[in-house]
Amino acid sequence: MRVLTLAVSLVLLGSASTGVAAAAPPKCSDVGGTAGAGATCVITANDPAYTLNISFPTDFPNPNAVFDYVKQTRDGFINVAKTPDSRGMPYELDTTTTQYSSAVPPRGTQTVVFTTYQNVGGAHPLTFYKAFNWDQAYRKPITFETLFRPDTQPLPVIFPIVQAELAKQSGLPDPVSPTAGLDPANYQNFAITNDAIIFFFSQGELLPEAAGAVQVSVPRGPIDAMIA
Repeated sequence: MRVLTLAVSLVLLGSASTGVAAAAPPKCSDVGGTAGAGATCVITANDPAYTLNISFPTDFPNPNAVFDYVKQTRDGFINVAKTPDSRGMPYELDTTTTQYSSAVPPRGTQTVVFTTYQNVGGAHPLTFYKAFNWDQAYRKPITFETLFRPDTQPLPVIFPIVQAELAKQSGLPDPVSPTAGLDPANYQNFAITNDAIIFFFSQGELLPEAAGAVQVSVPRGPIDAMIA
C-alpha cells in the first residue's frame, strides 16, 4: 500500500511539474528577437522584399497575449511580403509600443499600446493600433466591455467628446457617423491613465483612410462614475 501511495504521489508530482514547465512565460527568442534596453524585445529582419522592425516590452503582466500578437503581426506581414506577385517592394513594417498606467482606486492598471506602420503596396500605407490593458488588483485583462459597469451606457457620453475632437483634428464638421461612433467595436483599443481614457482608432476605423490613425483623450470626469 505504501509503495502504491508513493507511486501515485510521484505521478501526481510529475504531472504538476509538467504543468508548471508548460506555463513558463514566453521569451524574446521565441519570436526571433534579441534583448534590447531594459525589458525590451527587438525583432529586425532585412530582405530584398521587405524590412521589419518590432520593439515591445517583455515584462507586461499578460505576456502570452502580447507575444501572440507580435507573432501574428510578424508572420502575417512576412507571408504577404513573400507572395510571388508582390508589388511596390520593398514592403515595410515598423511596430513600436507606448506604455501607460493608472493608480486611481480601487485598482491600478497597466496598458501597452502597439502602433504599427505597414506598407504592403496599397493605395495608402496603413497605421493601426492594438492595446492590451491589465487590472493589477484582480490580475486579469480589461476590455471595453469590462471597463465599465454592466448597467451603464458610456458611449452616449464618450461619442460626443470623440466627435468634437476629431472635428478639430480633421477640420470637418461631424466627421464620424453616429452608427460608427456608437459602435463598441470601434473602441476596443484604449489606454487608462489617472486623468483620462485614451482611445486609439486605426486608419480607416472612424475616419477615411487618408485621414490616418487618430487618438482621442476622453477626460475621466464625465465617465468616472461608470468605470467598474
